[in-house]
Amino acid sequence: MANASSLPDDIDSLKRLLANRDDLIAKLMAEIARLKRWQFGRSAERIEGTLAQLQLALDDLQAGEKKADPLPEPVVAAEDSTQETPDRKKVVPLRRASRELPAHLPRETVVHSPENCSCPACGSAMRKLGEDVSEMLDFVPGYFKVIRHVRPKLSCGHCSTIVQQPAPSRPIERGLPTPGLLAQVIVAKYADHSPLYRQQGIYRRVGVNLDRATLAGWVSDAARLLDPLASAIGRYVLKAEKVHGDDTR
Repeated sequence: MANASSLPDDIDSLKRLLANRDDLIAKLMAEIARLKRWQFGRSAERIEGTLAQLQLALDDLQAGEKKADPLPEPVVAAEDSTQETPDRKKVVPLRRASRELPAHLPRETVVHSPENCSCPACGSAMRKLGEDVSEMLDFVPGYFKVIRHVRPKLSCGHCSTIVQQPAPSRPIERGLPTPGLLAQVIVAKYADHSPLYRQQGIYRRVGVNLDRATLAGWVSDAARLLDPLASAIGRYVLKAEKVHGDDTR
């Protein structure tokens, strides 16, 4: 917020500043209301950051309005930048929620090592530089397990070349579920008539917390993955109907 000394002395200019601030607050409140209406129809991860940023901006504007003082504060000769006033609002940077999977789940490690441990540039033997580890949640009928994909990095001591296998593909880009878990959620929802909120409770009892909005996002992504297959089956059925008539029904 601007200091009192930086505000214009003209009354008309002050009125314009106040009107602009009120318009900004109204726009932020309308945007927050719109995002809240979408929150239960989409994955919360997609709008959580935007909603939190708008809420912080609105809080800062409203806090500045409450703390406005008509009299300018005395200027301090040497102000310590490290000292905070008790009423100063601290803005904590937004952080993505951790996706650590429960430690009690069994884990299966798949190591994706380079096919050749010799440097492709100079042919020298390479040493291990490190490794990237990513985890995916899988479902085997009856229990969950975690699949750890380990990709060692090898570096050449002569020419500094680094070799590493590419990350394995996932059914959902940067997503947590394996094809087996996606199949479980979809079959349980559409074949076994188990709504997502019931599946959420079932999975929670075995120690895996999967939010209903997250499950809904997985179902939506799986529908897009299966759309080419559904279209191909539809074309096949229509073609068979033209050839055989009503025998396919």
